[in-house]
Amino acid sequence: MTKQPIATTLHHSPASSISSIVNNNFSNKHRRRSSSIISHVDPETEDQIIDQNLFPNLNANWVNSKGAWCIHLVLIAFLKIFYTFAYLNNIANQLIWTLTNMTYIVGSYIMFHQVKGTPYDFNNGAYDNLTMWEQIDNGFLYTPNKKFLFLVPITIFLVSTHYANYNLNYFIINGVLCLIGIVPKFPFAHRLRIQLPL
Repeated sequence: MTKQPIATTLHHSPASSISSIVNNNFSNKHRRRSSSIISHVDPETEDQIIDQNLFPNLNANWVNSKGAWCIHLVLIAFLKIFYTFAYLNNIANQLIWTLTNMTYIVGSYIMFHQVKGTPYDFNNGAYDNLTMWEQIDNGFLYTPNKKFLFLVPITIFLVSTHYANYNLNYFIINGVLCLIGIVPKFPFAHRLRIQLPL
């Protein structure tokens, strides 16, 4: 006894099959837009993890080098000296420390939390969705490097508040700058993106 194959045919109209092909191709290529301004970056795929571990991350490994912590102190001292000599002591020391605080916080925010990816193309785009803060120490939280980078804005806030003689206006300005510097470093902000529609 031989078995005969059972033939099944689907009866579709040509228009419905074409529209289903177009819809499937469109949905595979384009992601649906979200109306939320807050999004969360998905974890890496297995291929991205392999690409990340293939070579050292030159973009974030400098934090582990000797003198990496000292450069922040040198930058802050340079900014203080620059603002002191740039204005030839015509402005108060309170404003000089506030400008130093503002310049360091804005620069570090752009460097650590705004720019994504790496300038080097050696890892097949494995870090393209991650900020430098998320790349440092392979994304682990509470490492000594991240604790130090967390404490620097707080220390500048305390110093600038002290030199402002605890003036309320400077306290508020420096406090807001401190929050801008440390809130993106909190664990709840890890892989969190806030995109304002412009």
